[in-house]
Amino acid sequence: MEFKNFSVNECMEMFLMDEKLIKEQICDVCHRMWQLGWVAANDGNITVKLDDGNFLVTPSGTSKSFITPEILIKVDKDGNVLEGPEGYKPSSEIKMHFRCYEKRDDVGAVVHAHPPVSTAFAVAHIHMDDYIMPESVLTLGSVPIAPYGTPSTNEVPDGIEPFLNEHDAILLENHGALTMGVDLLTAYYRMETLELWAKISMNARLLGGAKEISREDIDTLMDLRINRYNITGRHPGYKKYNK
Repeated sequence: MEFKNFSVNECMEMFLMDEKLIKEQICDVCHRMWQLGWVAANDGNITVKLDDGNFLVTPSGTSKSFITPEILIKVDKDGNVLEGPEGYKPSSEIKMHFRCYEKRDDVGAVVHAHPPVSTAFAVAHIHMDDYIMPESVLTLGSVPIAPYGTPSTNEVPDGIEPFLNEHDAILLENHGALTMGVDLLTAYYRMETLELWAKISMNARLLGGAKEISREDIDTLMDLRINRYNITGRHPGYKKYNK
């Protein structure tokens, strides 16, 4: 088998191509969140960690429906702007995102949005801790509510920190939801799973209450999570399954 030795210029070209694709993916996810009604006006934010240790960030004060690759901002681990158009600043919630990366070296992307039903649970201070669907059991387990913090201050990252070791999805009290993953699509899919679970849970409550999956079946699902599906991230149900 022959291995090609890539030149410095060729490596840089491949890196820039990967970055271009990530920017397009960020825009696609932003547009999807807006179309789904998870964000309004300038709500929500996304960050993605790059291979060089820097981050791509959605800009502050811009509707997710209008996000384009050209206005995404690149920052270093301290939040210093490395690249970005004049007049645009990184999301004001970047401190919350950076706390996720700081405490979890397996996290490659973070998504924050206000999906209506999940956020309703956060506003009502109702924890999503019912094990009622295989998909939510496998992917998320229970979802805690972090205490309220003033947006863009250290109160928010300080509030979520106690939950980061065991959870990939966190509700933000009277605020919204936060999900994370090894890459952007994983983080986005977790937000999808969270919102669908919230919708089903709310409807089940209207019908008299959800009936949980048995402990035996939950154990089977957890075995599948690690041994067959190889799902990345953390899970609150079993510390031994956390990677």
